[in-house]
Amino acid sequence: MKVDVFNLEGKKLRSVELAARIFEAPIIVDLMHQAYIRQMANARLGTHKTKTRSEVSGGGRKPWRQKGTGRARQGSTRAPQWVGGGRVHTPQPRSYSQRMPRKMRQAALRSALSAKAAEAGIVIVDDMKLTQSRTRLMADTLDRLVGESSALVLLPEKDQNYETVLRSTDNLPGAKVLLAGYLNIRDILGYDKLIMPLKTLDILEAHLG
Repeated sequence: MKVDVFNLEGKKLRSVELAARIFEAPIIVDLMHQAYIRQMANARLGTHKTKTRSEVSGGGRKPWRQKGTGRARQGSTRAPQWVGGGRVHTPQPRSYSQRMPRKMRQAALRSALSAKAAEAGIVIVDDMKLTQSRTRLMADTLDRLVGESSALVLLPEKDQNYETVLRSTDNLPGAKVLLAGYLNIRDILGYDKLIMPLKTLDILEAHLG
């Protein structure tokens, strides 16, 4: 698959051939769904907690004697039916993490990238270097490249330029900057366009090829 290569001014420079193994892979919806569910589940902290009757304070003394009061028998003021008592069948700390083989995760990413490429969602630039950290400068650049579409900017490495682009994008609601090595199914599916410098293609081929 051939796509055009643009500069930051939005002008076409040349064309480049995308790796067929990554950008023309079979689109397996079920696999992408499984990878997405796994990522969302692994993001859950699982720290929810409520106290049972054995964990709340007080309640050591029987409220009243067993018989002869005309009231229902009670053993503790910390029972679930009492105000301030413990809770029953409530959330306890647990792990929601799910396992998925590495080859399946890679196949899911290839499927997602192929789906983006099929719908013209891949934008290749010769380089993504900004002269200064300015939100307006980044907003104008994205407008020339993708218009009003949301965009995920994939950079090849964490260097000074990465910090510049990251700071310039922080306040843009429809854009995100991510290192190519941290590419994930949620971000691919969550943005309309993927903007990648040519060096990013080499990183993807090394990780997914």
